[in-house]
Amino acid sequence: MTNAFFPVILAGGKGERFWPLSRLNRPKQFLCLDGTDRSLLQATADRLLGLASGWENLWVITSSLIAQGVRDQLTELPSDNLLVEPEGRDTAAAVAWTSLEIARRYGQDAIIGFFPADHWIADQSVFVDTISAASQLAATTDAIVTLGIKPTFPSTGYGYIEQGEKSGIFDDLPAYHVNRFTEKPNRETAETFLSTGRFSWNSGMFIFRAGVVLKELRAYAPEIIEPLEKNGTDVYPKLPKKSIDYALMEKTGLAYVLPVEFGWDDLGDWNAIERLLKKEDNKNVELATHVGLDTKGAVVYASNPDDVIVTIGLEDVVIVRDGNATLIAKKDRTQEIKEVLKTLKSDSKFKELL
Repeated sequence: MTNAFFPVILAGGKGERFWPLSRLNRPKQFLCLDGTDRSLLQATADRLLGLASGWENLWVITSSLIAQGVRDQLTELPSDNLLVEPEGRDTAAAVAWTSLEIARRYGQDAIIGFFPADHWIADQSVFVDTISAASQLAATTDAIVTLGIKPTFPSTGYGYIEQGEKSGIFDDLPAYHVNRFTEKPNRETAETFLSTGRFSWNSGMFIFRAGVVLKELRAYAPEIIEPLEKNGTDVYPKLPKKSIDYALMEKTGLAYVLPVEFGWDDLGDWNAIERLLKKEDNKNVELATHVGLDTKGAVVYASNPDDVIVTIGLEDVVIVRDGNATLIAKKDRTQEIKEVLKTLKSDSKFKELL
């Protein structure tokens, strides 16, 4: 039995709202989007390695479609620590399978943390301190700990967590029981949440002891955990497709939240690039050779440095050129890229664009 910490990177997402740069075989987590030469997946591994005390304790779960890409990007990851889903079944199945594997290898007291592969974190030292505090809470309490990001604006694109009774201080950070989770609210509701001071954004990061989460999954999501325990991953494609929030976090009485501030973005769509890279002395965010006339508030990207993008009289648009596809969209409609992709998927002549 061990209280060692095992970070798990959730790397199975598609990142469709970063199309056309993000494609089926090159999902968002493989991209370098923050101005560095490290992909989002590599940057996530970098920030977790110290917490894991080395590669031997770092795990990744991903889909069969991009498993080789994960191996290519994380060459030092032990092969036994890469779990490959035969078919993506959302985060509840991923959490259940990985927790079973870590518990089998290291015991029920192993502390597991789940981290999406596509997040941006500004302050590494504060992040490390936060995970240390969450691990202390998970080690000493039957708790499923989630990190709540202090809101900076009334976002309608994030889920929210309402904090309840205070449960203690861990490494100078207060922890609270969770009163409720709320899915993406409308603007008025989001503004009300912020005015109370009791709500934080749901980061999608979780920390707990293996035995605690497995017990709660048996209680609240038996349709996911029991087939895996009885039959192994042969049943994986038949498991219900549910998020861990819906399958467990909204039901368990063991949910705790640590409201934290370390500079965070979930890089949900092209607008995130502006939040990360916008400079006061430039009207636009330019990751391309861009010649603009009367253009402002634009995000311009080209994967080929020889491509030149010329704009005239544009405002608040996203322009992305990659290979054989170009995206031009108003910034406030980038969430609708998924709808366009449904059209592309329905016609075989567009197959090479996906």
